[in-house]
Amino acid sequence: MSEETLDSAGANSLRAASAALAPPIVASAAKRIQAFTGDPDFMTSLARGLAVIQAFQERKRHLTIAQISHRTEIPRAAVRRCLHTLIKLGYATTDGRTYSLLPKVLTLGHAYLSSTPLAVSAQPYLDRISEKLHEAANMATLEGDDILYIARSATVERLISVDLSVGGRLPAYCTSMGRIMLAALDDASLREYLERADLKARTSRTLHDAESLFACIQQVREQGFCVVDQELEQGLRSIAVPIYDASGQVLAALNVSTHVGRVSRGELEQRFLPILLATSQDLCTQLFG
Repeated sequence: MSEETLDSAGANSLRAASAALAPPIVASAAKRIQAFTGDPDFMTSLARGLAVIQAFQERKRHLTIAQISHRTEIPRAAVRRCLHTLIKLGYATTDGRTYSLLPKVLTLGHAYLSSTPLAVSAQPYLDRISEKLHEAANMATLEGDDILYIARSATVERLISVDLSVGGRLPAYCTSMGRIMLAALDDASLREYLERADLKARTSRTLHDAESLFACIQQVREQGFCVVDQELEQGLRSIAVPIYDASGQVLAALNVSTHVGRVSRGELEQRFLPILLATSQDLCTQLFG
């Protein structure tokens, strides 16, 4: 039966039910998992469990089974079993209606961060940048359509509202480190990203149309650094440079973020940029000789 044939009350109920669900992601977990159908060594149940964990986000910390199923397109019965297992293992909890993750989930990422030479080696470099410039220094890699923070050195007195903790994620298109990582893609991959990414205006200054972003990222590729000026958050200004591996491929990005009231754009390029470039070179030398 189509919605047009429903009476007014029924249509309102349908819209209310739909609004209660979290928005679906562009490429659902179920579709990605389905792509491995036929691989005898692929564990569908493990993949579904990881997808359920990834369904939780900063703004969606408490989800129902229906919401998780909607986000991932995994059947509700399978979502329920995944959540039951996560609860039994101490990774999740429930109030009887909604579910949320517990701090034990952090141990899954800690194994990577504590064993990755890049994150471990970068920390003292970030600390020195932060101490010298009195601003927060960060390192991130590209993970899907977002950047993933793998190392950070914050200054206690320089607080902003954006959550930039290690393990945090931010959209690549409107962050300086994200644009550095996107500039490392070939043109075809970059256009594919811009077509599927959820490009939203985070502030009045955010570049959020595909063609403008493509041109901007091309410029980043040519100049070798990126400044993002109040596009992620009003008052937040940052500058980023790439970190290269032994073959010259971009491995990660390094940035300093500050408030517009403290540091001008000119100072970012004249004083901060040389320090970031030198740090990037020193870190690459330490890692790869």
